[in-house]
Amino acid sequence: MSGKNAPVAVGANPFSRWAVLGIVVVGAALFVALLWMIATGAGFESGNDGKAHAEGRGLNGYAALAGYLDRRGYAVTLGKSRGGLDKPGLLVLTPPAQADGKEINRIVAARRYVGPTLVITPKWLALPADSRQKGAKRGWVNLQGIAPPRWEGFLDELSAQVSPMTAAGWQGAGLSGKLPRTRFVMSGAGTGLVRLIHADETQTLAGFMDDGGTYPRLEAMAQDRVLYSGEEEDLYPLVIVFEPDLLDNYGMARFENARLAEALVGAMEVKPGDPITFDMTLNGFGRSRNLLTLAFTPPFLAATLCLLMAALILGWRAFLHFGPPLAAERAIAFGKRALVANSAGLVRRSRRLHLIGAPYADRSRERLMRALALPRSMPGEEADAAIDRALASRKADAEPFSAISARLRRARKPHDLVKAARDLHALERMLTR
Repeated sequence: MSGKNAPVAVGANPFSRWAVLGIVVVGAALFVALLWMIATGAGFESGNDGKAHAEGRGLNGYAALAGYLDRRGYAVTLGKSRGGLDKPGLLVLTPPAQADGKEINRIVAARRYVGPTLVITPKWLALPADSRQKGAKRGWVNLQGIAPPRWEGFLDELSAQVSPMTAAGWQGAGLSGKLPRTRFVMSGAGTGLVRLIHADETQTLAGFMDDGGTYPRLEAMAQDRVLYSGEEEDLYPLVIVFEPDLLDNYGMARFENARLAEALVGAMEVKPGDPITFDMTLNGFGRSRNLLTLAFTPPFLAATLCLLMAALILGWRAFLHFGPPLAAERAIAFGKRALVANSAGLVRRSRRLHLIGAPYADRSRERLMRALALPRSMPGEEADAAIDRALASRKADAEPFSAISARLRRARKPHDLVKAARDLHALERMLTR
């Protein structure tokens, strides 16, 4: 029915379709990027802060080690949540000197049946490089002294000491090399420590704990073997690197140190393609998981992508309907044509077309009675007979009015109604001309 409020254009749109599309797309993309940055913590804080961790690019950092292992085919990730530290694969811990030893012990103990763990102790006291230094870049540091770890509650049976290096270089795992600085070398000693890398007979630079597990490849690398007297367990190895210059950026500038890093990883039964996680939580980059974080983490990421695709489809449909401003037209338009159209629409929607046949035939009879000057009080059957006689006088073979009128009254289908109405209209024109 045309009486329904229908919108019509009232003026040109001051914005083009493509300008509006660009504004909406850029705004939506920035909003999604903001949510992603809030959920993941990316983009708000740079990890290249001059500290000893996997994002540090100073001499004391381990970005070179992480990058090297990644290029060698290992699945390297940065662990910034405590939940990610319990996954299978190698976990690399680089705690600062002031870290909580009990927290380190909790992380390591939880992994003994999950995967191997590599702990690298800190040594250098590093300060950010002065911007006035020639060629200094972000994250570079100046090594100012020694800061040995104080991890009470973690491997208290071991001790670390700093002393000058008396040997020509380090040896172990069938490799040898030199340290960047030999004046301050950190070594370890204690019960259950098996030597892997050493400088001389008294300086153990790296080793693993002989605590009941079976580690054939580490044992093959070991310089000496301390027999475990208890019952063997199905544990994963714990390797401690006391001298950080073996694996930090300072040492990884040497080819033999890169080979040593890969040899240590391989000795812990980690193959290319296996996951290696560098912990960042102990270095102050830990974050707790929330609903927004879960939205961008598998398997919930699939639902998030579905919602984004649904929003994209809805936005595209809205864009296709975008046009000039619209205003509603009159509920009922002026003129007889609009009135007839409204009436016809109402009858069509009511699905009662078969009820209009008889009234239409009666109105046609009344019009013909006036046109033929028949008495208004004449009964219907007599009027039909008089109209039939008038029609026969003009066209003898024409279908009588009474027959067409009866056919119209009996019609039930729209096609039959229209055909009878047209025949009746043609008869009227013939008699009224």
